[in-house]
Amino acid sequence: MHIPKQETALLELVTFQQALEAANTPSPDYDIQKWLYAPNFYSEYRYILGTRGENPLICIGINPSTAEPDNLDNTLKSVERIALGNGYDSFIMFNVYAQRATDPDAMERSCNSLLHRENLEAFRYVLSISKKPAVWAAWGAIIEKRDYLAQCVRDMVAVGQTYGAQWYCAGAITKKGHPHHPLYLRKDEKLKFFDVEAYLQTRD
Repeated sequence: MHIPKQETALLELVTFQQALEAANTPSPDYDIQKWLYAPNFYSEYRYILGTRGENPLICIGINPSTAEPDNLDNTLKSVERIALGNGYDSFIMFNVYAQRATDPDAMERSCNSLLHRENLEAFRYVLSISKKPAVWAAWGAIIEKRDYLAQCVRDMVAVGQTYGAQWYCAGAITKKGHPHHPLYLRKDEKLKFFDVEAYLQTRD
């Protein structure tokens, strides 16, 4: 379990660029040739966690939980399975909001604009390392937990347009139009096109 100890605004954040430099520095804790992990230590927030490859699938959940390199939780195990099953050689787990919390109800009530800004920098990076960025929307109905989350997605969609991101979903869409969470998907689930802009219009 991870319950936030304090609001992220009270933390001295590591910027994404600082976190990326550290993530590319050899670590005694895990193989940096395999894993991309920023920040590269367990903390109250996480920008990205994934495997390195030429053709990654970028999966977007709501917020990070407890997963680390070589210690994936069930959600990330499913993400990796779906990525490989759809022809990608790696995966990157990204999130709408970077605060780590096992229970989304424990997320902070207000958006930390600085944390969100650095999270967008992380998103720009993961989009930039793909020739044709593939983004899997996988946040489920949890996006309704906080009012600021939909705006975070809008900002990410705007960034994605700059890089020609293609958006996908997997599994059944909820009655309210939310893309399915990675858990409880078939092992052979195939990605399908997700009209993220039309989706966001229903969130107004």
